Amino acid sequence: MDFETLFAKTPATIDEIKARVAYALDRHPLCRNVQFDIVSMPRTAKSNWTISLQSVAPDALWEASDIVADIQEAYDLAAAA
Repeated sequence: MDFETLFAKTPATIDEIKARVAYALDRHPLCRNVQFDIVSMPRTAKSNWTISLQSVAPDALWEASDIVADIQEAYDLAAAA
């Protein structure tokens, strides 16, 4: 197995990413009330989507940002069919 295959991102739809983010945020006690939107972006070397966090309590901002960053490292927004 080559290096790129080992660290390749999993393709996912916006709905799949939204569900994963919602579940991950809901698992953290400070992030349960965080509202967010998924935003498709032009492809860069790192990602082709981002999340717009809304209604984030000040004490939850870093935790929510870390959760989103971890999910961004794992998933790539799949092209619409």
